[in-house]
Amino acid sequence: MKPLMLAAALSIWALPGPARAADCSKALDQTSMNQCAGTAFREADAKLNSAYAALRARLKDDPDAGKLLVVAQRAWIAFRDAECSLQASRATGGSLYPTIHAYCLRDLTVTRTKELQEAFSDER
Repeated sequence: MKPLMLAAALSIWALPGPARAADCSKALDQTSMNQCAGTAFREADAKLNSAYAALRARLKDDPDAGKLLVVAQRAWIAFRDAECSLQASRATGGSLYPTIHAYCLRDLTVTRTKELQEAFSDER
């Protein structure tokens, strides 16, 4: 992603609450849609971090598995970021890029969260 576009996307996602669209289901302009996509990703990422921390805690007595989890998670993050850059590349340079990119990040993050929540569960 070009540095200027990345800075613009990140600045949109970092807006304080009142500056964001109040109701994402009614977002009609691209800026609001980009903000909503960023918010959706941040919420999914917070859940992922929680699931990851819980699994790390469950694995505290198995340091080898804990290390493997860290390696796997870092690799997954690299994959997620590359995959979403690829998916959004069709809109590179356009105002829709941040929306496509953030929703891709959200979708893959939601899936990974479920995987982490199910990992090492007794229900498998």
